[in-house]
Amino acid sequence: MARDVIVVGAGPVGLMLAGELRLRGVDVAVYERLPAPTRQSRGASFTKRTAECFDQRGLLDRLGGTEPADSHFGGVPIDLGMLEQDHHGHRGVSQFRTERMLEDWVGELGVPVLRGREVTGVHQDEDGVVVAVAGPDGPAEDTAAYLVGCDGGRSTVRKLAGIAFPGTEGRRGFLTADVTGIDTRKRRIGENLPGGSMVMAMDLENGVTRVVVHEAGTPVPRDRDSLAFRDLADAWQRLTGESIHHGQCRWISCFTDASRAAAEYRRGRVFLAGDAAHVQPPAMAQGLSVGVQDAVNLGWKLAAAVQGWAPQDLLDSYHAERHLVGEQLARNARAAIELRLTGEDMDPVREVVGELLAHKDAAEYAAGMLSNLGIRYDLAKGEHPLLGRRMPPGHGLTLADGTRTRVADLLRTGRGLLLATTGRTAAQAAQAAGGHTDRVDVVTGTWTTRPGIAVDAVLVRPDGYVAWTSPGTADDLTQALDRWFGTARRAL
Repeated sequence: MARDVIVVGAGPVGLMLAGELRLRGVDVAVYERLPAPTRQSRGASFTKRTAECFDQRGLLDRLGGTEPADSHFGGVPIDLGMLEQDHHGHRGVSQFRTERMLEDWVGELGVPVLRGREVTGVHQDEDGVVVAVAGPDGPAEDTAAYLVGCDGGRSTVRKLAGIAFPGTEGRRGFLTADVTGIDTRKRRIGENLPGGSMVMAMDLENGVTRVVVHEAGTPVPRDRDSLAFRDLADAWQRLTGESIHHGQCRWISCFTDASRAAAEYRRGRVFLAGDAAHVQPPAMAQGLSVGVQDAVNLGWKLAAAVQGWAPQDLLDSYHAERHLVGEQLARNARAAIELRLTGEDMDPVREVVGELLAHKDAAEYAAGMLSNLGIRYDLAKGEHPLLGRRMPPGHGLTLADGTRTRVADLLRTGRGLLLATTGRTAAQAAQAAGGHTDRVDVVTGTWTTRPGIAVDAVLVRPDGYVAWTSPGTADDLTQALDRWFGTARRAL
């Protein structure tokens, strides 16, 4: 019997997507090539917007303690303290910890994570996708209505689907490792060194230090299997004068400043998310974060298609919205790398960028770009500042029965959310949404924390983005509901 969706890749992106789908009742399974979870940390930070995505599904507290992450662009600091919104990301969270949290969540939801299974073939037609798999019991096939590749920058799904992956080749190489037993000075946003070199050191957990080295002029590393901690420690000593050779290396890897974005995030019934759709140098700790947001954007749309109420263009909106984010991410990462590593010739530009970022408006724009709070989708015609942006999840309401809650808590179900905060508007909203209440929760109350500008009613998509406001949107509520949540069901 065919599944609804097969997700390939049990990293943070694949697991987040599987949870989003299962939350809406979709029959989904995750295929993972590796036989067991790794303890590799890889991504060690995530942005404010990604923290909000976890929070609106009740997952952020499961990660335990984290540290606020400072912000910078290409090594030029951004003073977040002068901004009204909190743009601080979360730092010191190993990717293994995030994956373990997400795997526990999808396990509670009943999602099977099938390990030791490598996808070897993909065939799709108008009815579904056939996936060939090499697994513990030999070759097998599985079928699904949809397939999503969350299988990394070298994505097998992307290649088998024939989706192009244009971009730039890597010109600079970096070595990175997680090390215990060293007490080096922390350089959390990295430290630029003469000639275009750079070192970074930040705390993870349990006495682990993440170190990164870029030594200008050295060959770009290509073979992760041949890396030795001695190579990184030698480079560190040449650049800093410090020896970390005595440290114990728990994990080592390499990366380059290559930057690519898939030409299509969707081809028929096959989708891409995370590094399968976009890769970029980790100059701004964006990779994991943007991938998780891909998953949150795609999950509810795929669920709508499976359940039969998706409007005609809903699945296409995934590429329209997220491809632009991926392209901007690649551009910004390239710019940050050039600013950071070009060498002394770039010093005048760094000075100018620093002067610009001392101004609140410029700092707010750059911080929003890095925190992902600045993302704005083209969701409707109108002038309200919230339209197309994420609904601030910490804003509070007092419900009719006196209960106090937050927007994030009201999004836990993964359904749409219609908030109305005046008597007349509430009645009108409830009437307009009557045929969509199987997909949209209607909540009335009064603001205890206002969204910064007057809004009587607001329609929030399951991913947390505002699709309609009153006042401030040209279309009426019925049009917005039909556009994002399909045709209203008929009254019995």
